[in-house]
Amino acid sequence: MACREGLALASDLLLQRIMVASDCINAIRSIQEESMGQYGQITKEIRATSEQFLNVDFIHESQESNHDAHSLARSAIYDTLGRRVWLIDPPAGVCNRYTSIN
Repeated sequence: MACREGLALASDLLLQRIMVASDCINAIRSIQEESMGQYGQITKEIRATSEQFLNVDFIHESQESNHDAHSLARSAIYDTLGRRVWLIDPPAGVCNRYTSIN
C-alpha cells in the first residue's frame, strides 16, 4: 500500500523519474518479479500505474536507513485518515538525522 501511495504522490507532483524504496522485501520482490503473491491485485495495480512514468525503480532498504519514513508512519497511527504532504516544514522528529558520507 505504501508503494502505491508513493506512486500516487509522484503522479500528483508530476514527476516522471522516481525511486520507490521500502523495507518490505516481499513487496519489492512481488513488484519486481511480477508474481501475484498474497497481495497480487495491489502489485498488479502498482505495475500498471508505474507504466505512466518514464522510469520507476523499486528498491529494498533496511529499516535502519529509512528512519524518517518509519517516524512518519508511526505518527500517522494517531492521525485522521487522508494524505499529507510536507514540502517545506516536516513534522517534528523527521528529517533531523544527517549522515555524512566519507
